[in-house]
Amino acid sequence: MQARLKPAILGATGYAGAELTRILLRHPSVSTPLLLRHETGQRGPTTLAEAVPAFAGNGGYPLQPFSWTALHQQGVDLLFLSTPHQVSRELVPEVIARGIRVIDLSAAWRLKEAQHRAIYSFSDADSATAAELTQRAIFGLPELHGDQIPGAALVANPGCYSTSIILALAPLLKAGLIERERGIIADSKSGVSGAGKDPTARTHFVSVADNLSAYAVFAHRHSGEILEQLALTSAELIFTPHLLPIPRGILSTLYVYLNRPTEAADIETCFRDFYAGKPWVRVFSAPQLPEIQFCLHTNYCDLGYCVAEDRRRLVLVSCIDNLVKGAAGQAVQNMNLMFGLKETEGLQ
Repeated sequence: MQARLKPAILGATGYAGAELTRILLRHPSVSTPLLLRHETGQRGPTTLAEAVPAFAGNGGYPLQPFSWTALHQQGVDLLFLSTPHQVSRELVPEVIARGIRVIDLSAAWRLKEAQHRAIYSFSDADSATAAELTQRAIFGLPELHGDQIPGAALVANPGCYSTSIILALAPLLKAGLIERERGIIADSKSGVSGAGKDPTARTHFVSVADNLSAYAVFAHRHSGEILEQLALTSAELIFTPHLLPIPRGILSTLYVYLNRPTEAADIETCFRDFYAGKPWVRVFSAPQLPEIQFCLHTNYCDLGYCVAEDRRRLVLVSCIDNLVKGAAGQAVQNMNLMFGLKETEGLQ
């Protein structure tokens, strides 16, 4: 019988970290995760239940101060980082040097190109090591990189917007069906949890309720991920994120021109062939389109499409739960691949 995997989570009190804890606590091949808190000099919660009352009971799930001793004594095989980008950037080099594998839910290691990383203004104590790890890190989108994830020491979990957009466009771009010169428009709308747990003026109830707003136009941090993973230029993509007055979920609507007349059946075949054997992508047959409510609290990415009468214009709809397929669920999907487990284990 295979020994149970021992994970640790740094940052379990955030939205994504709490969702990750919830999934791991019921995972059949995982022992109870070690929950760690990052010491900032201010008193923080000592149990997860203090920050997230839904975890009341079982001692409230204690949070230990982060230390290398704790990781060693607990025999941790895998460290999940649900931490601010710069914190992950600082910690990962030593974690890897100590022989512990990492799944990072921040953007610290997602981007290969310096022009795309610049938006984060990372400061590296050892630039040579950081550059090496940047190249070694695997972008943790299993549907695209599932063959590289099992051997990875460092997996960079994708952003939520980029997950929804990349999965919708990748099959068509690979098939050479999109007329890239005419541009791709990605119109994405997310629930408020995608902005993180720390409140801001934009995420207060009075700003969000009964409202819909665009933000970070031409400047969203996930743009670089989309461009790099799909080999697009910035001139070929217009991506506009919007804030929905709902807690969770993303709906991305993508508008593309096809470079030749294409039947709806051919679009569906393209998607189904590309995602054959990929358990967490569901392709909807026209005319049905995905909706956020269909995928909430699941690890699915739901994809649908509509072809115009001229067979040259195409609208794609992609839906995910930003806290599951867009964060914690995808992290567990990556963990399963890294340790030779069934890709769906713990996520059904």
